[in-house]
Amino acid sequence: MGLPLTVGIIGVGNISEQYLANLPTFSGLRLVAVADLNEVRAREVAAEHGVRALTVDEILADPEIDAILNLTIPAAHVEVGTRALKAGKHVFAEKPLGLNPTEALPMLDLADELGLRVGSAPDTVLGTGIQTAREALDSGAIGEPLAAQVFWSAPGHELWHPAPAFYYQAGGGPLLDMGPYYLTALVHFFGPVVRVTGLASRSARERSIASGPNAGTPIPVSIDTHISALLEHENGLTSTVTVSFEIWKTRAAQFEVFGTTGTISVPDPNAFSEPVEIATRDDREWRTIPDSAGYIGTGRGVGLADMADAIENDRPHRASGRLALHVLEIMDSILASSAQRATIPITSTTTRPAPVPLQNP
Repeated sequence: MGLPLTVGIIGVGNISEQYLANLPTFSGLRLVAVADLNEVRAREVAAEHGVRALTVDEILADPEIDAILNLTIPAAHVEVGTRALKAGKHVFAEKPLGLNPTEALPMLDLADELGLRVGSAPDTVLGTGIQTAREALDSGAIGEPLAAQVFWSAPGHELWHPAPAFYYQAGGGPLLDMGPYYLTALVHFFGPVVRVTGLASRSARERSIASGPNAGTPIPVSIDTHISALLEHENGLTSTVTVSFEIWKTRAAQFEVFGTTGTISVPDPNAFSEPVEIATRDDREWRTIPDSAGYIGTGRGVGLADMADAIENDRPHRASGRLALHVLEIMDSILASSAQRATIPITSTTTRPAPVPLQNP
């Protein structure tokens, strides 16, 4: 197979624009085709980027393509991923890996059986922001780590997204949409989670699309829109997580890691290269620390590029399907905990991904 890994994209909606902009920057990847249920849109994107426009069936059958970048809606992630594996192709998908662990696990088992790779977003955690924070944590910059706190909120994605209905259906909501960024970063920092306790709710607020050709269209809400959880990691450390589509304004810190001698202010894990700040017992003022780890100046697609390099060099890829499955089970169990009013054990586990030395992708 070798490098560059030839790539076909299935799904050229809103998020695809970021991938399409970045894929040409990775020497280990070569985009050759795109497909979408909206074949007109696929032809437009293909013409813009100088690649072929194919149907979904054609892109899966194409022998030139080594890997499928699956950018479909969450409800289609497992179906499309499984079809791609059966066609002999590696898969890298947007998050979440699937709607629930029961649905997603057979896809990973199939990949192992076939000797193929499955990767999953978020790959933002491979940039200099999260990796520099991890290096500072591992080097003892804040002493012995104790806990972490996450708080992410917005009024709702319908204020900016032209077709946001899927955010309010199964596979969406603030937990499955934004949770993977923070939970994946927490696993990079502290390792796997062994049990969770969660509370979830939703308001009766009526929602509608705010922009684009469908502005004013009502949005049915079938998922919880405000979630809080307590996580216990395998190493005994704890994390608290709150994510919400209900909050208009807040001054709450987004992401902090606490240690015996200081605190790390972690940058947004939905971004690749924002600065990391630290305050310590000796100097309680925030100071920015220089980048010390991670892929420099990168963007969406770096997880697929890391997977291509891992295939070439026979090593584990960092944005792995097994990590994504563990994160998916954490999220699924948070919601189950809320419904059952009980603490839920996590049955899956994962290895803490290898850190990324400071380097160009």
